[in-house]
Amino acid sequence: MEGFLTVLPMLMFPLLAVFLFSGFPVAFGLAGTAMIFALIGMSLSLFEFEQFFTIVLRIFGNEVSNLLLVAIPMFIFMGTMLEKSGVANNLLFALQILTRKLPGGLAVSVMVLGVIMAASTGIIGASVVLMTLLALPPMMERNYDPALATGTIASSGTLGILIPPSIMLVIMGNLLNVSVGTLFMAAIIPGLILAALYMIYIVSASALRPERAPPLPAGLGPDSMGELIVLMLKSFVPPLALIVMVLGSIFAGYATPTEAAGVGAFGALVLAALNRRLTLSVLTDVLERSALTGAMLFGIFVTATAFSFVFAFLGGHELIRVFVDNLGIGAWGVLFLLLGVVFLLGFFLDWMQITLIVLPIFAPLVSDLDFGGHVPAAGVLAWFAILVSVNLQTSFLTPPFGFALFYLKGVAPKSIKIQSIYSGVIPFVILQLIGLAMVITWPELALWLPEKLLD
Repeated sequence: MEGFLTVLPMLMFPLLAVFLFSGFPVAFGLAGTAMIFALIGMSLSLFEFEQFFTIVLRIFGNEVSNLLLVAIPMFIFMGTMLEKSGVANNLLFALQILTRKLPGGLAVSVMVLGVIMAASTGIIGASVVLMTLLALPPMMERNYDPALATGTIASSGTLGILIPPSIMLVIMGNLLNVSVGTLFMAAIIPGLILAALYMIYIVSASALRPERAPPLPAGLGPDSMGELIVLMLKSFVPPLALIVMVLGSIFAGYATPTEAAGVGAFGALVLAALNRRLTLSVLTDVLERSALTGAMLFGIFVTATAFSFVFAFLGGHELIRVFVDNLGIGAWGVLFLLLGVVFLLGFFLDWMQITLIVLPIFAPLVSDLDFGGHVPAAGVLAWFAILVSVNLQTSFLTPPFGFALFYLKGVAPKSIKIQSIYSGVIPFVILQLIGLAMVITWPELALWLPEKLLD
């Protein structure tokens, strides 16, 4: 019986896995698992009925009364409205003109568009669907290799969970008790490094095998320099102005992430109005989609809090700490073990489930790790958050449950086979792991900008 009581909290994960893989909603699976094990704990005198009220208080303190989380629905609204505003259409055309002389110029322009949209939306589903609808038809018209085209679109769309304003970073900041502004700054350089690695691969692959990415027509675009300048201004200024309004206000200390999210939501409305896309039907659709997405996220927040509370009260955190200490693998071994667990979970779960379930369990372990001066003690949690964020890029691209792959396949023409999508993302997953190794080797890539701006 003593052995059973010791491993009891770990049995929560197999039951949760059964709920998730049976298609049960994530929030209900988390709540059901927490309830079942709380009742088991009560029957074994490990959990008191009064502790249920403590769970409610924890939820109220962590989620309901947390003003930081108000930023999430506004960022969702901003991203959804930008999807409808038509900004991306104009931007992609302008980028094609600028990159037409590069090998794989159209794919490079799609990647640049992905970076800009990531800094404007932060919603993966919307980004991947939008990028597929915008970029895949012209790539297929130019006889692009389907694997290269789909790999480019899927990887560019997933940058939104890393490049700020990222909803995931807002959640991580709340879970790790790290400033969201610090995480936003820390994610910029790693995000741009990943995008640069993607573009280097695209250009190299297109140069070595030009038939995979036929060049764009030389006569594409305006006939005069004046028309070109006007096109560039109309295409680049609106989204860049919005990015500067949101991120610039945070980094300069003029606004909190919550206030900046409000500015971004208002800016997205203005852009849609300027492009004559702000109709009642569009506004209604955006509000409905934003509300549904926000409700889903906050439902998981609440139930994940209940799950983690029951897990901790049954002794789960102490069990993991003792297990890791007995391994005797040191700080680096623990770090690679945790990142390996996140990577493997990415094959089966999405970032939200991994972040909300696993991060509260890992955070106490990481905060106590000593990397011998490789990372300043004050920056360990921020560095770890960025490592997990880069690592979670793979969760969208790795089969069998790579959600970006399903988003893409859902709106792609029937001629695009799932085998082409799978083969197309493999080089980008490898590049993501290279980017992860770079941030591990040089923590300054994540920590330099926050230290520079906050000093």
